[in-house]
Amino acid sequence: MMNSLQPVMTLLGQTERERDELAAGCQRAATAQRTAAAQLEQLVVYRREYEQRWANNFRTDGRMELVNCYRGFMERLTQAVEQQRRVTAQAEAELEQARLALRDSEIRVASVRKLIERRVADVRVAVDRREQKATDEFAARAAWNLQGAGGWAGAL
Repeated sequence: MMNSLQPVMTLLGQTERERDELAAGCQRAATAQRTAAAQLEQLVVYRREYEQRWANNFRTDGRMELVNCYRGFMERLTQAVEQQRRVTAQAEAELEQARLALRDSEIRVASVRKLIERRVADVRVAVDRREQKATDEFAARAAWNLQGAGGWAGAL
């Protein structure tokens, strides 16, 4: 029985290892996505605070060189925010891919387990049939022997 299940058990071990690797990858992707989103949030908050701080400064001192410096920095800061948005979107896409791959792998593991269950059930049915056949043959022989012994007893 176990001999016929060995290849399927090996397959189960392999699919479980693959699933575990994909689960670890999914965790890494989730961590990367959370980190990217947190960095984006920090940049957005910093930009908002920077705008507010300089808006107050411009009310009192609006020299042109300060305005130009502010605009240049705001442009670079906006570029950084947009770049981080792209990084965050990419991390979210990778997380979704990892989740889909993990789901597919979990389905494969479940399928292999189901296959093992069916094979075990088939083996049990075959064993039960063999046992029933052996019992039937034993009962037939016993009945034949009793019938034969009764016939001999009547002949004596």
